[in-house]
Amino acid sequence: MDLAGLGSLDDLQRDPYPSYVRAHRAEGLLRVPELDAWLVARDADVREVLRRPEDFSSAGALRPDVLPSPAALATLGKGFGGRPVVVGTDGDTHQRLRAPLVRGLSPARVAAVLPYAAERAAALVEEFAGDGRVELMAAYARRLPGEVIGRIVGIDPDDVPVVVHGGHRAEELLFRPLAEEEQIAAAEDAVAAQHVLDRYARERAAEPRADLCSEIVASVAEVPGELSLEQRHEAVSHLQNLLIAGHLTTTALIGTTVLHLLRHPRQWELLCAEPESRIPAAIEEAARYDTALQGFRRVTTRPLTLAGTELPAGASLFVAFGGANRDGVRHPRPDEFDITRPPGRHLAFGHGPHACPGAQLAREQLRLTLIELTRRLPGLRPAADRPVVMRPTMIHRSPQELHLTW
Repeated sequence: MDLAGLGSLDDLQRDPYPSYVRAHRAEGLLRVPELDAWLVARDADVREVLRRPEDFSSAGALRPDVLPSPAALATLGKGFGGRPVVVGTDGDTHQRLRAPLVRGLSPARVAAVLPYAAERAAALVEEFAGDGRVELMAAYARRLPGEVIGRIVGIDPDDVPVVVHGGHRAEELLFRPLAEEEQIAAAEDAVAAQHVLDRYARERAAEPRADLCSEIVASVAEVPGELSLEQRHEAVSHLQNLLIAGHLTTTALIGTTVLHLLRHPRQWELLCAEPESRIPAAIEEAARYDTALQGFRRVTTRPLTLAGTELPAGASLFVAFGGANRDGVRHPRPDEFDITRPPGRHLAFGHGPHACPGAQLAREQLRLTLIELTRRLPGLRPAADRPVVMRPTMIHRSPQELHLTW
């Protein structure tokens, strides 16, 4: 079934939920021209796709929505990267790339970084707590996750802002329509971050440390202490993907969680009154209700049938975690935000072989955020004079800005 008349891609990305409703009601899958893909939005169908990587390949999972101009591509050619990364690979390659991430983001590693994360969360809130007003995305949500994942990877705090900024700019370049001049500027920022990561890769090859950067470098190096040019490209690709996933997703999750809690004042008041018992459920409900990572693309490897729709080999799918999380078959009252609902098995962090290895780290940073905000600023509310506009993206859905007062 084709879905026409939805408006622009920009409209769809700012609010994908009407499309999910149509997909839930449709017979079979829905073809969405704006995405140039079949939309997979039912919980059962999404889980089936994610369980069958041999039939639904992750190749092209991060296919750009916008092809950069030749001048921007030439600028990108001055950097490092462009090699396969964990989210866009299958089989043995995926397992090889994923292994150091699983080790580096293990429960023990997450537990070890929590004192630092708690210290930084408190310090960031302290910076604006006396002002009576804040734009939370810039002042907090875009800062804490970068600092925390930087700590785990082994990035010096002085280098974190360049790396984080480069990640944001790389996403803009590939997923937002920009004028050529701005494309070139975005590419320059991305390349600057890549050169920083290349320096770390070479340093860790020569002198390994007890950090995730060293593990990633070791996983691509064939000779201890040395990296070929190709291995430098591989290491930077892997590091860049990890860092982008590690800070952009958590940044988005912090923004959407605070937004929806404050849009439901009684639930915010309940959370402030009983933070210890309510925060875990609030995290899961926020992740379900407005999923930061709305979905990834998949490609069929052979002719097959999904949800009654016959698909040829090479068919492009958009597998919508956000749609599955609003499926009423799995989640009663799916369009209601309710932190008191019994916990359910949502798909905010994926499922199957590609399930997010950093899910616990993201949850812990959100937990620390809510502890600080409920304790220090229980009177938080959205600024009435600054309406919230969502970022036009399906990759890291969040408010562009989140102005709050108290």
